[in-house]
Amino acid sequence: MSSESFSYKSSGVDVKAGENLVHSIKDIVRGTHTKGVLANIGGFGGFFKPNFQDYKNPVLVSSTDGVGTKLKVAFKTGIYTTIGQDLVNHCVNDIAVCGAEPLFFLDYFATGKLDQHLAYQVIEGVTIACKQNNCALIGGETAEMPDIYSDGEFDIAGTITGIVDQESIFNGDKVRSGDVVIGIPSSGLHTNGYSLARRVLFQHFDVDYYAPEIQSTIGEALLAIHKSYLELIRATKKNPGVHAYSHITGGGIIGNTKRVIPEPLKLHIDWSSWDIPPLFTMIKDLGNITDEDMREAFNLGIGLCIICDQKQVDSLTSLIKSIGEKAILIGRIE
Repeated sequence: MSSESFSYKSSGVDVKAGENLVHSIKDIVRGTHTKGVLANIGGFGGFFKPNFQDYKNPVLVSSTDGVGTKLKVAFKTGIYTTIGQDLVNHCVNDIAVCGAEPLFFLDYFATGKLDQHLAYQVIEGVTIACKQNNCALIGGETAEMPDIYSDGEFDIAGTITGIVDQESIFNGDKVRSGDVVIGIPSSGLHTNGYSLARRVLFQHFDVDYYAPEIQSTIGEALLAIHKSYLELIRATKKNPGVHAYSHITGGGIIGNTKRVIPEPLKLHIDWSSWDIPPLFTMIKDLGNITDEDMREAFNLGIGLCIICDQKQVDSLTSLIKSIGEKAILIGRIE
């Protein structure tokens, strides 16, 4: 029998550090709270009382996601405040394209050894995006798991819940032959395709390399924050010509948009209808990647698609431009 004495801390888990983190983030978390929040951080669960008075037939909508290997870029740059924003905006978009308004969010942060300063930066990013999207951060979990993660590395995931009237759900049932597809530009890769992008770019460049063709460093370009389309969807979803939305994530434009196109209708994309941003072109050329693989892995500069009645294209395009967004006619439904 060994005479060595063990403790939870000596095994790699510092309970006190976790408690200190929870204490340090209380104020920034509280700053995201909306009227529906009933309890502050620190309990066993988050409490939220939704206001159903404005809804005839309210339906709750939930989604969960992570940010994938975009984390590896954050590890290389030491920039951690954007990752939390990526997470929230991705989840917000996933329910917004269903017609839902976000209510509350929960995050999960897991690491090998808790770095309180690093974790604070990540969660601060979560709170920034929650406030921007009027979404309350009502709880979460911090897990310290020695031997699971390499030193200095972590993973983060989030779950969002929103609300929509059942009659206002966008699920593709309104899509008709003759509809057109309007593309809204992305801010970059968003949170998809990073395993391929990193494999290609980091074989040729350091993360701090300034690339004139993209007018930024490689790290800055890859860490561009995943764009939230909530305001645009709020502004356009009551237009009678809007039949469906698709958030362009893993699987690309076709893989995501076909999810809201009922059979036997088909999606046709005119790939020459917009200028592919130079970051994607750089990845394609350096990696000798086929068009098919690029279209499956990346959004190629289009982060949101709106399927609408052809008769409403002009009015919808004008509305989109009036709120500072660019609308590009990229395809049709047949």
